[in-house]
Amino acid sequence: MTTTVQFDRGGVQSSAELLREERRRIARDEPGLVPKGGGWEPASREMADLCACRVETIGDVLRGLRKAQEIMDTLPPPAANRVASFNSLYFTITDRVAGALKSSDVHDADFLEMLDVEFAKRYFEALRLWGDENLNTPDAWEVLFRRAQDKRVSRLAAAMLGVNAHINHDLAWALVATWRSTGAPAEDDPIHPDYLLVNKIFYQEIPRLRRRYSTPWQLRIDGLLGDLDDWSQRVLVAATRAHAWDQAQRLWELREDEEDLARAALVMDRASAYVGELLITSDGVVNRTGAALRAGRDVCRSGLQRIFRR
Repeated sequence: MTTTVQFDRGGVQSSAELLREERRRIARDEPGLVPKGGGWEPASREMADLCACRVETIGDVLRGLRKAQEIMDTLPPPAANRVASFNSLYFTITDRVAGALKSSDVHDADFLEMLDVEFAKRYFEALRLWGDENLNTPDAWEVLFRRAQDKRVSRLAAAMLGVNAHINHDLAWALVATWRSTGAPAEDDPIHPDYLLVNKIFYQEIPRLRRRYSTPWQLRIDGLLGDLDDWSQRVLVAATRAHAWDQAQRLWELREDEEDLARAALVMDRASAYVGELLITSDGVVNRTGAALRAGRDVCRSGLQRIFRR
């Protein structure tokens, strides 16, 4: 991997402030939302115990996600907690990845499993921080966690809020953590096709996942759109995950500078949170949710382009 990056520290500060103000401008802070640092009552102890467990294999990830689902299904509102919607989606995709590790389609199963583990660690860490009522919970995850009990947010939008936080915020950091163990890949390294294999899993699961969470109104719109929304969301998955890979390459160049990494982390978090607020304002119609994600992807990309100079 050969990139040369110059880091614009002044751009970091201005971008972070602009993203915070823009998020405040569009945020829907209505009665009934869980307060910041609201925790996982009445299952705080169970969630804390889960998040304290070591995660070293994809089997550990699946067991953790299954236990998290059991816990979330006991949280209010009964059997309709919005974080549970994302957790269920995440389990489905991870289970498919676990099955793919044994297939001939994977060139380096160790890399793909390690990436999956590092990816999951960030989700479990966000759950832990929120349970500890820690204000350092990433803003990207806070957007979803605060709406865990909000029935006004559709289950489809809630799942997309989690996907946004996990891909736009967590994935690049998971790649960097994995490369610290494996070394950064060369341009022709076979691990990149393994990374893209997850896209194919998403493509296959998108129609079922979206319809699992859709309201009757969203299902009606889905039927009118036919295959168009499936195609557009496949394109979106590919573009968003490609962007995460590009982010990771840029962050890799900063890996020895903790202060610059922290600055980059702040902007990435605030950009992802802003995307989440866009999703909330666009809730209700399938193709508008996709449009919000596309707009958000562009926000994340343009924000980082301002602070990273090749």
